[in-house]
Amino acid sequence: MLRPQDIVVLLKLSLVSGRPTYLRLARDLHLYPSEVHSSIKRARLSHLVQGTAPDERLNRAALLEFLLHGIRYAFPAEKGALTRGVPTGYAGPPLNTTIAASSDPPPVWPYAEGTTRGFKFAPLHKHVPEAALEDPRLYELLALVDAIRDGRARERELAGRELTKRLESIPDAEPES
Repeated sequence: MLRPQDIVVLLKLSLVSGRPTYLRLARDLHLYPSEVHSSIKRARLSHLVQGTAPDERLNRAALLEFLLHGIRYAFPAEKGALTRGVPTGYAGPPLNTTIAASSDPPPVWPYAEGTTRGFKFAPLHKHVPEAALEDPRLYELLALVDAIRDGRARERELAGRELTKRLESIPDAEPES
């Protein structure tokens, strides 16, 4: 059974070529190496990762299908009161340049050092805001996934197109440094 943090790990894997170490993924995502190991194990059981270490690879087509059609049902949005945080969904990049801001407070991941006041939108994992702020490409993927999890039809459609474009652009994956 997949856990929400597994999606965060898989999105990070989609941004790198090859398979980074558990330690590197853990450091980048503010998780424990054992959490990353367990996430990849669950992803392998769900056929979102194929093969065995060190030759395992992300099944991008399956991940994209799950994100477009299943994530909003498997991990529905949990919203709360006004708080300070990091914009997500339609209010985060890249949709914030396409969708005009409304007078309503935007969805935000709660984060004490955040600069935006909005409605609490529970992230897939509690350390998503830190990881996203350190990696702009990961931030975009996570915000797009949140737009699919909770957006209106137009937002979900735009997010789906942007997510497809990013996940299918394998040459854009950066080598591990």
